[in-house]
Amino acid sequence: MRNLVLALFPALLALGAITSTPANAQKYDSTSPVCKTNYRWGGEDTDCGYTSLEQCRASASGLAAMCITNPYYAGPPIDRRPSQSGRRPRAAY
Repeated sequence: MRNLVLALFPALLALGAITSTPANAQKYDSTSPVCKTNYRWGGEDTDCGYTSLEQCRASASGLAAMCITNPYYAGPPIDRRPSQSGRRPRAAY
């Protein structure tokens, strides 16, 4: 029985290494509204560093690439600082 376990150990070790590969990271960055996907031999590459579709399309011109609006864009950062007194400014008459 021990010889059988020793004989199967390398196969079990290899099976464990195959099934425990890391998951892919999220493709889209939440800080930019537009992403460009470059299609290449062996896979695709996504770059979300664009502020407009026009900017992305200019970069993708002539390439096997596609520009899309980022589905995970969080929007501009919110200014959470309160005003000086916490009240609205007085209207001028």
